[in-house]
Order: sequence, then structure tokens, then C-alpha cells
Amino acid sequence: MKLQQRTRSKKSSSSSSTFCLASLLLLALYSQSSFAQEVEDEREFDYIRGSQKGPSKWGELKKDWEACKTGQLQSPIDMSDQRVKLLIRSLDINRSYKPANAIVKNRGHDISLQWKGSDAGSIRINGTEYLLQQCHWHSPSEHTVNGRSYDMELHMVHLNPETKGIAVVGVLYKAGSPDHFLSKLIKDIKSIEHDEMDKNKKKEIEKEMGVMDPREIKIGGKKYYRYIGSLTVPPCTEGVVWTMSRKIRTVSRDQIKALRDAVHDYAEQNARPVQQLHQREVEQYGPNSV
Repeated sequence: MKLQQRTRSKKSSSSSSTFCLASLLLLALYSQSSFAQEVEDEREFDYIRGSQKGPSKWGELKKDWEACKTGQLQSPIDMSDQRVKLLIRSLDINRSYKPANAIVKNRGHDISLQWKGSDAGSIRINGTEYLLQQCHWHSPSEHTVNGRSYDMELHMVHLNPETKGIAVVGVLYKAGSPDHFLSKLIKDIKSIEHDEMDKNKKKEIEKEMGVMDPREIKIGGKKYYRYIGSLTVPPCTEGVVWTMSRKIRTVSRDQIKALRDAVHDYAEQNARPVQQLHQREVEQYGPNSV
């Protein structure tokens, strides 16, 4: 039994080391392209299935967006048990967040909370530090688990200022009790809600929020998935380190509706369809009880 445990431990350690090396290599390869941030002008693309600016056409709209069509490391993905490598290893997501001034912004296709400067803290992955930039919400979820979609997904986007590498922490939600952090934002989100009659006017699309504490965003749990993917909106930049929490949190249907009503991309959802995994590995980290 002890021999088997040591063997599993060695395999787990070897697999983890391989992933770390692969991650660092990919980050080096894509550090230049990862400078491209998410497009914020909702007029440039939409989520309507069959639209000439919809997800299936993103890669054809601009030269810089070709990865949306031809990329091999695209997100979101389905995290299927059959394709996931299990690592019996307790490894917390190393977060060092702190309160900082922020604005809430209506980007037309989603609502984004953006922290000013580099004052909101960071996460550390494989020894590399990524500074928290912003968070935003998609409904329904973009990532799926064993083919199951959830009611909402949060993305916390981080950037390494030196390599321009991107790391995203994702959280899945099901309908239920209200989310505490969103409860603090709903009133302000409604104040910057787009209206059909105002879409051609210079209506305020962002609002100062004062100090917001990202530590109040509950991620939870020591179990999570990690893989190398891309931004889920144009330009679909690849080389993004994804960390998806396995803990499913709750959000009220009223909160989901408020987020969707505020934007005016005319789609009932703002979730990109699941992309092919190709030859990528998805690893699941967790403690010994996983």
C-alpha cells in the first residue's frame, strides 16, 4: 500500500511539474500576443447565433481576430471527467487581493467592474504574479462540466505587466440565493443601463464605485481545474492560464436578469459556445479527499 501511495505521489508530482513547465513555455510563446485585451466596443461583435457578427463569424471580422476561428487553444471548454487529469494535491489558489478604487462599466455585451491602476492585488501561479484588472459576468455560463451549463459565470481577469501574460479565475453559479458581492453593485448597474432610445446618445456608461474589495468575491474551495486557453471574446487571444473553481456558488434570478437587462447586445445570452479541446490537458487540483 505504501509503495502504491509513493508511486501515485511520484506520478502526481511528475504530472504537475510537466504542466508547470508547459504552462511557462506557453506563456513565453504567447507573451507578445497576450497583450491584446478584450474588445470593449459592443458594436464590433455580438452573441446572436447566425448573425454576421455572431460567434461563428468572429474570426472573419478582423485580421487580428483570426484566432477566434483558427486557434487551437480556444475557450471556453467542457471540463469532462473523461478528459481531466486528477492531481491528488492540496494547492490553494494563491490570492493576495486588497480594497481599491473601481468603476463599474457597461461594455454593451457585459457589465465589468474595473479596478484602477494595480492597487487591487494579485494572484500567483507557478511563481508568476498576475495583477487583478477587472471582473465581468456571462450568462449562462461559458464553461460546462460534463456537458452541463450553469446559470452564470464570473471571470476575474489578471495581467502580468512584464510578460503581458493573462490569467483568469472563473466561478460558476446556479440560480438560488443572491450573491453578496453582486448585491452591492445592482443599484449602480441599473443606473448605467442602456436603453433602446439612448443607444445613439452619449449616455453615461460607467460609474465611480469608490473602494471595492475583491476579497468579497467568494471563490471558495480547494478544488479547481486548470488549463491553457484563450479570451472568450475577440480577439480570442491564446496563452491564457485558466483556473476554474469546482465549487458552484449561487446567484438570484433577479441578479442575472439585472445584468442582462443592463446591456443592449440584443442577444438573450452573452456566452460563447464551447470550443474544441484538441490535444490540451485539463488538470484538476484538490486535497487528498478529492
